[in-house]
Amino acid sequence: MSRPTASSPTRRAPGWSAPAGGGALGPVPFLVAVVVVLNLIGLVMVLSASSVVSIEVYGSAWRVFERQLMWTTVGGLAFVVASRLDYHVWQRWTVWITGLAAFVCTVVLVPGIGIVAGGSRRWLGVGWFGFQPSELAKLALVCFAADLLDRRADAVGDWRSVLKPVLMVAVSLCGLVYLEPDLDTTVVLVLITASILVVGGVRLHHLGVLALVGVGTLMAAAVAEPYRRARVLTYLQAGGDTSNTGYQIVQSFIALGSGGITGVGLGAGRAKWHFLPNAHTDFVFSIIGEELGLIGCILVLVLFVAFAGLAVTIAMRASDRFGMLCATGIAVWVAAQAAINIGGVTGVIPVSGIPLPFVSFGGSSLVMTMLAAGIVVNIGRSAAGASTTARRR
Repeated sequence: MSRPTASSPTRRAPGWSAPAGGGALGPVPFLVAVVVVLNLIGLVMVLSASSVVSIEVYGSAWRVFERQLMWTTVGGLAFVVASRLDYHVWQRWTVWITGLAAFVCTVVLVPGIGIVAGGSRRWLGVGWFGFQPSELAKLALVCFAADLLDRRADAVGDWRSVLKPVLMVAVSLCGLVYLEPDLDTTVVLVLITASILVVGGVRLHHLGVLALVGVGTLMAAAVAEPYRRARVLTYLQAGGDTSNTGYQIVQSFIALGSGGITGVGLGAGRAKWHFLPNAHTDFVFSIIGEELGLIGCILVLVLFVAFAGLAVTIAMRASDRFGMLCATGIAVWVAAQAAINIGGVTGVIPVSGIPLPFVSFGGSSLVMTMLAAGIVVNIGRSAAGASTTARRR
């Protein structure tokens, strides 16, 4: 089957129709507002959480913030472009995006090319500029799985036509990311793929077998390396060795507990004074809890729930099957990553090394997440336009 072009009709999901009634753009303005607020919270909290380390490393409390502001600007541009660019372009570019993702995920593993940080070879770049290929892998999996399940909607029950090629690409990308090693991002990639397969209508018994194999594999991977076993044991022992493996999570608990209901005040937190490692990156939620209290934490949680709910609503109203699957995958991408980060910071699950979307310091994660959010906005705008046209007829 040929790929859709700008002039060819798009495939609609079985029983799919544009929503009747409602506002001109439906959930789109609310999604945009959620993204903007999360980015503003991120900028403010990165400035506060990074001020101490920024002074010591760069001689200025503003240097890390300035970099985050730059990446937020780039991410904002990506968001605007993606929100105005017809999302079917990503379907036509699927092969190129997937090929590029596989290439850079392979290159980053090459000694002397991939940059090692924190014991993992996850970065490509020069000097202060760095890019994580695994971020592109997320977009590639969304596009590839959504495109294939769209083009082969009539053969969705045949595992050879649909499930096999999706799994081949997913396993390849997950394997490359796992070798960095980056198990947390691998889990996000698995969840993205699983969500699109479920919504795409793959047979339940096929999904059941995959779930058993996937859970077993992830459990084995979680204890395959000494540092991962230490994380799991620390989690099971509610902190474990507080001077070694359990130090970071205990400091996170102290920061969260110190904030109380309203927090100690913006900028007045003490955890960032070298008590809590990675305060402006993976553990920025702890600083939010300390300085803005339970109220700040609930606000962030509500915003992520709102993002997921609005993205799912847009998926349900999408004009075609590809848009529905793509919006679903992005909703799970952001929600799963937020859940893993916050779960690790609060001790609900073992500590992870994954950033909080839109909020944590980091360029490639922020830009790619903003690009993905822009795609969802375009899907929503297209559905609203189709609905308006249908009502006029």
